[in-house]
Amino acid sequence: MSSDPPRFSIEVARHAERDLTKLPSTISRLILEEIKTRLARQPLQEIKTRIKRLTGFTPPLYRLRVGDYRVYYRVVLRHVIILGAFHKKDSDRWLNRQS
Repeated sequence: MSSDPPRFSIEVARHAERDLTKLPSTISRLILEEIKTRLARQPLQEIKTRIKRLTGFTPPLYRLRVGDYRVYYRVVLRHVIILGAFHKKDSDRWLNRQS
């Protein structure tokens, strides 16, 4: 019997797809790999500097850090919904629009 946690499905919102296509291809590939690796198994487990639950958002909003880039997502049941992917300098502006 395997002790691996159950997998989550990952959905990329249309806006997030556009965000990823605007990034350099090497960066977008790295981000997609991190999404598959970290969010498919344990998207709610906060990891010191990688995954963080952001305060002040209902429903909860999470951030995945990938180098200088940030991926924002929500978890609904067993689905991870990617909402956006930005360079860290653009994150505050996006977060302000979400609240």
